[in-house]
Amino acid sequence: MASANVAGGAPPPATPKSRKSVTGTRKSVAALFLLPALVLLGALVVYPIGYSLVRSFYDQSGNGFAGFDNYEALFTDEGIRTALKNNVIWVVFAPTIATALGLIFAVLTERVSWGTAFKLVVFMPMAISMLAAGIIFRLVYDQDPDKGVANAVWVGVHDTFAEASAFPKAHPGRDSPLVAQGGSFITKATVSTGDTVTLPLVGVAPEQMPGDAERAVPPQAEPGKITGTTWQDFTRGKGVGTLGAPDASEVGYPGMKIEAVKDGKVVESTKAADDGSFTLSEKADGAQLRLPASNFKEPYAGLDWLGPSLVTPAIIGSYIWMWAGFAMVLIAAGLAGMPRELLEAARVDGANEWQVFRRVTVPLLAPVLAVVAVTLMINVLKIFDLVFIIAPGSSQDDANVLALELYRKGFSEDQPGIASAISVFLLLLVIPVMWFNIRRLRREVRR
Repeated sequence: MASANVAGGAPPPATPKSRKSVTGTRKSVAALFLLPALVLLGALVVYPIGYSLVRSFYDQSGNGFAGFDNYEALFTDEGIRTALKNNVIWVVFAPTIATALGLIFAVLTERVSWGTAFKLVVFMPMAISMLAAGIIFRLVYDQDPDKGVANAVWVGVHDTFAEASAFPKAHPGRDSPLVAQGGSFITKATVSTGDTVTLPLVGVAPEQMPGDAERAVPPQAEPGKITGTTWQDFTRGKGVGTLGAPDASEVGYPGMKIEAVKDGKVVESTKAADDGSFTLSEKADGAQLRLPASNFKEPYAGLDWLGPSLVTPAIIGSYIWMWAGFAMVLIAAGLAGMPRELLEAARVDGANEWQVFRRVTVPLLAPVLAVVAVTLMINVLKIFDLVFIIAPGSSQDDANVLALELYRKGFSEDQPGIASAISVFLLLLVIPVMWFNIRRLRREVRR
């Protein structure tokens, strides 16, 4: 009877089993494997964050409670305010430009056969450490055009449109007929037709003389004209050569501009030949001869890339050089997964390539662009290496950012309380951006 009841009654309850994860791994085993990572996470991330938070409320010694004084310094200290302003500039411009360049590179290289090679070249800077990139761009931005690539290019473009002087150091020597007049040199006496004039100068190193300079020749008188020679009146060797007269080894100043001046007005002008000789007409009769300042202006040296006004944009440029390739690769991956039939449909409907790019490609890539931009924003909030290495000591205050100011306050100025407050402030700035990025990624996974 009992057996019948058992047979006809409800089945016995199932023996409870330990629950497993979707991969079939026991939770206890999974926790065991995760434990080392959790210990490292706690030791290297959670504990430093907690310690920094607590330390930010104490004074410099760490013994006295300072309240919110360290946080008040974030908005009153001049160095921190400059760093905060520069961080805003970084967050606005660096991710935007890098993402825009990455988008342009990804779209354009998709249409060419050598696109893969181009992407490799653009992405290659990512393989370089920030330290190496900083050293490279410290040299690129060197003020001397003979060393700095940026100024070499800039000076080359400038000199293409503005003629440079070949004689910036030239000046009258002993017993010269010339006297200084501002940045110019003018003859002491007036000249008359039929006269010969010598305009000797010194001060140009022989190796810096123009390549087309020829041996200077004494002027030959011509009726109704004024002739002369302007040359480098210097011969190597003590007591060698004749002062005020061209010697066999002395060369002329080719291209030197000469003006005839009467009553403060230029009545005639000319340029010296390769041997330094020049000729003026009777218009110059009774005039003084002047070598204008344009003959002696210093050569254009380019821009002070690492000066106070340009140092932050210059460093942002080096960051974009490094990270545009990162943006390009991610955007190219998104572009590869884009449905091509939508692009073809737009073209069939009569849209040109710009309209297809603006109204179809960019909207479809919006999630990828957002992830790239937000990732770069997180990255630039922590920027330190490039600013520390590229900016020289004279302009490092002008290029200052929060991460660099944290380092300076904590190690150079021995103010750990303020340094901890800066680190907590940076964390608070990063958290909303990270939260936005995580939400984006989760939304993409659900799709």
